[in-house]
Amino acid sequence: MTDALVRRPGLARLRISKDRTGRSWLYLLCLGFLGVVVLMAVLAPWISPHDPNAVDLGNALAGPSGTHPLGVDGSGRDTASRLITGARTSLLGPLGVVVFSTVAGVAVGLAAGWRGGWLDSVLSRTTELVFAFPGLLLALLIVSIYGEGLIAPVIALGIAYLPYVSRLTRSLVLAERERPYVEAYQVQGHSGLQICLRHVLPNIAPVVLAQSTINFGYALIDLAGLSFLGLGVPALTPDWGRMVFDGESAIQSGYPLSAILPCAAIVLTVVAFNVVGERWADQVARRDR
Repeated sequence: MTDALVRRPGLARLRISKDRTGRSWLYLLCLGFLGVVVLMAVLAPWISPHDPNAVDLGNALAGPSGTHPLGVDGSGRDTASRLITGARTSLLGPLGVVVFSTVAGVAVGLAAGWRGGWLDSVLSRTTELVFAFPGLLLALLIVSIYGEGLIAPVIALGIAYLPYVSRLTRSLVLAERERPYVEAYQVQGHSGLQICLRHVLPNIAPVVLAQSTINFGYALIDLAGLSFLGLGVPALTPDWGRMVFDGESAIQSGYPLSAILPCAAIVLTVVAFNVVGERWADQVARRDR
């Protein structure tokens, strides 16, 4: 009986250790993949083997070759070059969504959580109204008014993602207000703005950053979906979602590579961002225990 009681915790620790090791390898793999994608986006003008918009209709839908290692699309454009250059636009759009939603959401959440009262009620009800409206539908509405491009859907999705950040920030600020250090700074004569910016915000930043990382993946999917519908970036702009849209006819012709590769890039990048974001959230949760 004693041996059994002694062994079981050891086996449990062993299983937990193996689980954490597996997650660590997955986390490092995803982090490395994201590093490669970011470098590819930054260095695209120098590492792209061809002009991503160079058209060669006589070579349309050709398979992989020495000149075009990933083949060409239905317009004769090099798939590898468009995939590399498209990483820049595909990451820039979600970055704009995340920056806009995080900055605005943190500001709204700080104000609502710290001030409370009628301001909290007004801001909370307003964000709940925005939260109830589907973000992709809002983006479709704005794009249908202002036409294709990157700015309109980025602003629309930034507004749609704002409630996720503001509600999280508000709950974190409410918890921080109950901590002894806040009362100590108030007794010392520090203003609420000073306490929020110098102490509360740095304490909640890791959790907000983890949420923003996950939001980045969702924004990537939404913007790629808009480009696939032909409502995102202009036709000549290299973009992974636009590549899937352009490759739809190639799939019907029996040449799916120009559409499969950007699809794989979107899926892998979204999964990587989700894994990294969840890992950061787990680290914050373990730190606060």
